[in-house]
Amino acid sequence: MRSYVSKSTQNLHPSGIRRYFDIAATMDDVVTLGIGEPNFVTPEHIMEAGIAAMRGGQTGYTANSGTIELREAISDYIHRLYGLEYDPQTQVLVTVGVSEALWLAFKAILDPGDEVLVVEPCFVANPAAVEMAGGVPVMVPTSVEHEFQVTGADLEAKITPRTKAILISYPNNPTGAILTHEHMLEVADVARKHDLLVISDEIYERLVYGIKHVNFASLPGMQERTILLSGMSKSFAMTGWRIGYATAPVEIMAAMRKLHQYLIMSAPTMGQMAAIEALRYGEPDVQMMLADYDRRRRLIVDGFNHMGLTCFEPRGAFYCFPNIEVTGMTDEAFCEALLKEERVAVIPGSAFGESGRGFIRASYTNSYENIQEALNRMERFMVKHGFLLPA
Repeated sequence: MRSYVSKSTQNLHPSGIRRYFDIAATMDDVVTLGIGEPNFVTPEHIMEAGIAAMRGGQTGYTANSGTIELREAISDYIHRLYGLEYDPQTQVLVTVGVSEALWLAFKAILDPGDEVLVVEPCFVANPAAVEMAGGVPVMVPTSVEHEFQVTGADLEAKITPRTKAILISYPNNPTGAILTHEHMLEVADVARKHDLLVISDEIYERLVYGIKHVNFASLPGMQERTILLSGMSKSFAMTGWRIGYATAPVEIMAAMRKLHQYLIMSAPTMGQMAAIEALRYGEPDVQMMLADYDRRRRLIVDGFNHMGLTCFEPRGAFYCFPNIEVTGMTDEAFCEALLKEERVAVIPGSAFGESGRGFIRASYTNSYENIQEALNRMERFMVKHGFLLPA
């Protein structure tokens, strides 16, 4: 028989993250710093809202765009945080996580061959989502020397007549970088100059340390050309509930909603009920988790720097991105050896794009005690291989 798998699917690169999880799953006593998922259980009152919805018989479909109550809660939440106005009827869409929202955004705006500037290092799904929507991802590398912040000049160097949009993801996965207000204005200037859309993935918007997050759509003149993506997974420890959302100008949102109707029908009903509770009453939970992540952040960054794996200070999300070039190993070889010898799981930086090569991503979503254990094992690994002198 001939192969029935499409060329476009064959050409997609497999996730560079899954391989290490698959290896770790076959081993005992692994301390994982690999997964980007809160180790907190969804707060009790949020869970109870979802349970109450099921017990009350709310187990069918909702409106395609999500319940009007949730869309109003999202609109109110964004207004409360950033002063932005979005019409819950025409400009808010509830999605199955941000992953669906990302694909909908690209599919709604891209014709075959249209190019999207994708800032890297970035989450592995970002360029894949562009390709699956028929577009061409054009990678825009950033560097640790500039704290992985993209500049207007970086973007200008990659623009062609086929460029249609810019994808930014700050706070950033995998680096923990944030984008300064100055550089955000540069991105906005490029978007205006070349009449481009900006897709701003802000799923980590509430997880910032010592600074205030600036919503990209809140910049002067940017709401009309920004597709804003966020959701419940990270800030409210609701990964498994699969509730994300998008806001956008009316015309673009109508196109996204049309695709969503055919693809999904509606996001999980009980998840939507839980999300309403989270957005309205979950702020103390966000602040509690943020403080705990900050404590872990300081531990892991100091630990890496102590053992010579230099790491700039992550100011958002829950990842750090230390440089492992002092070892002379590739990031893939380092991660594989560390997992097999010391049973610590981290992810090679090259999984997130070429500009991540020579780095590793370590998540600090594990417990403080487990992070300390992982650092102890990593220091032992460094000493054993002669990368670090014994203490």
